[in-house]
Amino acid sequence: MRRSRSSPSTISSEPLLTLRARPRRLALVGNPNVGKSALFGRLTGRYAVVSNYPGTTVALTQGRALVGNEVCDLIDTPGVNALEGVLSEDEQITRAIITSGQADVVVQVADARNIRRALMLTWQIARCGRPMVLVLNMSDEARSRGIDIDARQLRADLGVPVVETVATEGRGLADLRRALGHASVVAVPADSDAASWAHEYSERVRAIRPHVSPRIQEAIGRAVRQPLTGLPILAGVLYLLYLFVGVFGAQTLVRLIEHDLFAGIVNPAAIALVTRLVPIAFVRDLLVGQYGLITMGLTYAIGIVLPVVTTFFLMFGWLEDSGYIPRLAIFCDRIFRMMGLNGKAVLPMVLGLGCDTMATMTTRILGSRKERLIAILLLALGIPCSAQLATILGILGGISFAALLTLFGVVVAQMFLVGFLAARVLSGDRSDFILELPPIRLPSMRNLLRKTVMRVRWYLGEAVPLFLIGTVLLFLLDRTGALKLVVAVARPVVTGLLGLPAGAAQVFVMGFLRRDYGAAGLYQMAHAGTLSSVQAVIALTVMTLFVPCVANLLMIIREQGVRVGLTMLTFITIVALSTGVALNYVLHFLRVSF
Repeated sequence: MRRSRSSPSTISSEPLLTLRARPRRLALVGNPNVGKSALFGRLTGRYAVVSNYPGTTVALTQGRALVGNEVCDLIDTPGVNALEGVLSEDEQITRAIITSGQADVVVQVADARNIRRALMLTWQIARCGRPMVLVLNMSDEARSRGIDIDARQLRADLGVPVVETVATEGRGLADLRRALGHASVVAVPADSDAASWAHEYSERVRAIRPHVSPRIQEAIGRAVRQPLTGLPILAGVLYLLYLFVGVFGAQTLVRLIEHDLFAGIVNPAAIALVTRLVPIAFVRDLLVGQYGLITMGLTYAIGIVLPVVTTFFLMFGWLEDSGYIPRLAIFCDRIFRMMGLNGKAVLPMVLGLGCDTMATMTTRILGSRKERLIAILLLALGIPCSAQLATILGILGGISFAALLTLFGVVVAQMFLVGFLAARVLSGDRSDFILELPPIRLPSMRNLLRKTVMRVRWYLGEAVPLFLIGTVLLFLLDRTGALKLVVAVARPVVTGLLGLPAGAAQVFVMGFLRRDYGAAGLYQMAHAGTLSSVQAVIALTVMTLFVPCVANLLMIIREQGVRVGLTMLTFITIVALSTGVALNYVLHFLRVSF
């Protein structure tokens, strides 16, 4: 069962140079929430590419890492709980990467606090027969909890390099780079059992000593999961989200960037420059006209949406790194069960507050097709993206708390109703709810800023070009008269049944191209004084419940097929418009004024 290997002192710090036809491929494999992505970022630096595994919707992050004198390709696989038995799509892809030879070396990232669970996965990797290195990550947190792992003994028992790291701080990376040149195959008896094998080895190398428990963290961890204390904490978190994103981001920063910088300096200078240098009227209008790439596209993308997205990413990253979101999943599990889901659905719902398109991809973490369908439907129906959320907070927050409460009350009620009915109409079972809880911790500002910068770079690289494409499309629709035709068709519904200004019809059309486009349009209408307080509530409610943007619709179609995507599109349009009509009638019948 044992294989003798050299101790750490005998491992050379200078790996031998090897001539290869292609770079050596390393696959990061591990359970969820063990720090694989943090380790990937440390090893690869800034170079990373996200792509789908061929024939699937599973996203893999790939990059280049310098190991000694050798440049290697690094693959960050999805977090998995098993590689044998009944496997999810994520687990199937990870197993395929290991067994098909796509990975020359498997780097298993383990949570040092839960070595037994990690070794069960080690046993399964060993049965695949691939050379591996075992990384004991979060070793500092293990020691703070009184858990000591004898890495030297574990290395001798398994016969593979074992390295202790703290990925968030970059500790242990030099040891890991040296160890990668000495990867080996773990030998396990053919008749062994994963659970028994993992228990035997974990008991041999793990020592638990008396320690002072972090009572404050434990108390906070319990409080956020209990209904009596969890609800006030959730309310407090949402209020902080409102203050930071809705007030600071959507009002203070947008005023500085959109009003002072773009409206006051950039756009006038661009108009003057283009007017002087560009003789063709068509090109001038394309650049600085009503639907100009500069005066509309960049102004919306950089001046209005970027400050909101940045502040949201900061807030979301803080909640993510603090360990609050997994506990929120436990807190909300009972509520989600009423809608045919479980607490895991919190993750795509919270991510949807950043971008519904990204969140739709993450619904694959849910265990059954029924759960994925319900989650995608609720995301498209009632979860506002960060730009929409900031617009809601920025506009209605300046009117009254009652206006905010009305909108969120209507939207949440519709989501509960639709989810409740979908859970009973759609066939299929609900999956088990198993979740690993990370510790409550104070986030590292360095890691938080790095993560935010990466997400903002994604926004600049992915969303801004779409803004410009959408602007060109609007420009062409306007020039050909098609935009007026679409607006004319929608105007009777918008002005008659919904009781909104005629300009709102164009905003809803823009919102279908991109949700944040429509949100920015409503923001400008509100600040121009063309929406009353009641009209603002109605317009924002319909926009929140309205059809997903084109990008989200295409993602739904890619995940679930054309028939499901178009069915959701039709259903959501009917729900949004009928809700807006009913809200308009009720508010005016009751003579409500916010």
